[in-house]
Amino acid sequence: MRWDKAEILKTCIICNPGAGSVDDHETIRAQLHRFPGAEVHFTDGAGDATRLAREMLASGCDTVIAAGGDGTLNEVINGIAARASEIQVGLVPLGTGNDFARMLDLPDGIEECIDVLRAGHTRPTDLVRVTMGEVWYFVNVSAGGFSGDVNEKLTPAIKQSWGPLAYLRCAAEALPELRAYKTEITFDDTATLSLELYNAVIANGRYVAGGTMIAPEARIDDGLLDIVLVPQNPAGDIALVAAQIALGRHLSSDGVVFRRAAKVAVKSTPGMWFNIDGELIGDRPALFEVLPHALNFLAGPVEA
Repeated sequence: MRWDKAEILKTCIICNPGAGSVDDHETIRAQLHRFPGAEVHFTDGAGDATRLAREMLASGCDTVIAAGGDGTLNEVINGIAARASEIQVGLVPLGTGNDFARMLDLPDGIEECIDVLRAGHTRPTDLVRVTMGEVWYFVNVSAGGFSGDVNEKLTPAIKQSWGPLAYLRCAAEALPELRAYKTEITFDDTATLSLELYNAVIANGRYVAGGTMIAPEARIDDGLLDIVLVPQNPAGDIALVAAQIALGRHLSSDGVVFRRAAKVAVKSTPGMWFNIDGELIGDRPALFEVLPHALNFLAGPVEA
């Protein structure tokens, strides 16, 4: 009898019943039990996935799988980060955006995704540590400034009805709220830029907001962050940049500054609020550092 790699290990699944595509607990539970012997735990509120991930590690789980959206995955990552090298991590995308699932080549269907995870293909993946007084971790994207305003307006209903143009639609709505931040950004402790910024994006993955390609060239295994900065420009120019972002063609724009680094320090006046994978964390000076290949993600096979 053939055993899938994921079946040999002790698998724990943390499911967010409030995720966008979850309609029925018992149906989801039955689908998730395609992992024979897996423990399935449902969250009740914010922070539960982090707590459960820590408890599952303490109980001896070798594989921890987040079943939910990007926010659920972020909570799980923050729960396992201190012992990330000891386990495998998986994702069953149940949210409305599912941006990081695209980086892992995971299918949308629950059963199809579980079949991929059970096959046991793993992918070394960079983890990003953020120090802002406290310490957080993320795997996809952190954004501050204008993009944070846009993300607040990107409701599930707008994503569903506008599709790839949802980001552009919400960017247009956010334009009247534009303000600039006097910002100093230091790359790898060597080069510093001083800019009046509308927006700063620190990316490990490529996608935000349900498929908007904010960092078109980003890779999750190269030990580098892709930094996308939008300096202060006339409103008409910002509208053009927003359109270019919606099409993934902004890196060559005169309205964008693009850099790569393994470490990025950001300090601004007023304080720029940053989110990590969509979750707000604060507006204090921040240090972003890549931890290369710190995670071992179950993923779709890499095509030759």
